[in-house]
Amino acid sequence: MSDFLLTQVINFGAPLIGLILFLGALGFPIGASLVVIAAGAFSQQGILNYSNAILIGLVCAVIGDTLSYGMGHYAKGWTEQRFGNSPTWINASNSFQKRAGLAIFLTRWLVTAVAIPTNLIAGGSGYKFSHFLLYDVIGELTWIVLYGGLGYWFGSQWELVYDFISNFGGLILGLVIFGFGIKQVLDWQGKKKLVTS
Repeated sequence: MSDFLLTQVINFGAPLIGLILFLGALGFPIGASLVVIAAGAFSQQGILNYSNAILIGLVCAVIGDTLSYGMGHYAKGWTEQRFGNSPTWINASNSFQKRAGLAIFLTRWLVTAVAIPTNLIAGGSGYKFSHFLLYDVIGELTWIVLYGGLGYWFGSQWELVYDFISNFGGLILGLVIFGFGIKQVLDWQGKKKLVTS
């Protein structure tokens, strides 16, 4: 699939990159990061116009993120009916509101595996759309310029860059989940001590 996709990127250029990033932002597992890195390498080789690829890719990725935010927003009523009075939901929503900007920014380029859930939570928790859009654009631009830039910089070695980033992304996700687990345990122990005191 990857070889076929990359061949089509060479054939169709920036419009196909935009479509791939749009679908990736909606949650389709089509290797958007691979395409961004390869696009940088193809630009260095003169096959693609890098500025067109950045602009079209950015616009399409942001549109996809906006749609997934909208899905969360329109499911808000259902979510509140189901979980609205739950202390866990209220606590999670309040916690997200405090750190939403950082979460949105980092999930665009560093911990991309949780970008879609972050979009849905942002929309469902009532996070202000203008703030979401700001952090989303900054994060997506960081992703496209950083990953595409690495592809451009390393040229013919771009596949090694992709392998490294994939492994590094998995490590970061693992550390985030581990850190979240530790925090939950510490919070639980703190509450247990309060109850027994």
